[in-house]
Amino acid sequence: MLLNGKVVIVTGASRGIGRAIALLFAAEGAKVAVNYAEDKVAAEAVVRQINGDAFACKARVEAPGEIEELIEKTLMKWGKIDILVNNAGIIKDKFLMMMSQQEWQSVIDVNLTGVFNCCKAIARPMIAQKSGKIINISSIASCRGALGQVNYAASKAGVEGMTRALIKEFSRYNIYVNTIAPGFIESERVKNLRDEMKKDYLRLIPLARFGRPEEVAGVALFLASDAASYIQGQTIIVDGGMVV
Repeated sequence: MLLNGKVVIVTGASRGIGRAIALLFAAEGAKVAVNYAEDKVAAEAVVRQINGDAFACKARVEAPGEIEELIEKTLMKWGKIDILVNNAGIIKDKFLMMMSQQEWQSVIDVNLTGVFNCCKAIARPMIAQKSGKIINISSIASCRGALGQVNYAASKAGVEGMTRALIKEFSRYNIYVNTIAPGFIESERVKNLRDEMKKDYLRLIPLARFGRPEEVAGVALFLASDAASYIQGQTIIVDGGMVV
């Protein structure tokens, strides 16, 4: 039980990578706040699957007041917060010339400002307890770019820069901040790709397959555990070798 008794908030935990992280952390003994923005049914299904100490909580990461309420509810329920996983994110792909201001801004608001809001809200309780782990979920789009994803790539590159800046402020309080940058992971987005496009992407991946959400969750578990006690401010790429 690597996380026995630890209290965790996972944003965007109703599906995909967030869901896998919530389930794995709970299996390792953590108490989990399953955050969601819209899909209450899916979030409550995750809580039922955990079948332990967990609750679903609606909060949009781009809304500071809602995130502060999420932090307060978690503290009232369990008295502390040991780990924050900033997983919530959206994609609105479009070529630059056709991308609207709203499509740019909404991705930045959720993917980048959302991480800022969550880190700011969690800072006070983690500093007070002089311990904490923050794990940000980025993307390989931050370092290799992606067609039609200037908004998404910019938001994820910003998250990685924020991670490196935050450790300058947080390390003295024994708060760790690291990032995971997944590649192509089995999800609704990948499932909806045309077969020819899937084949094109698979040719770029040395392992010749898409990753599983559970494989990203395993890296998150490592970073959340005591085994990662000397890893700080890093971005760990989980992409089957695609960037290489």
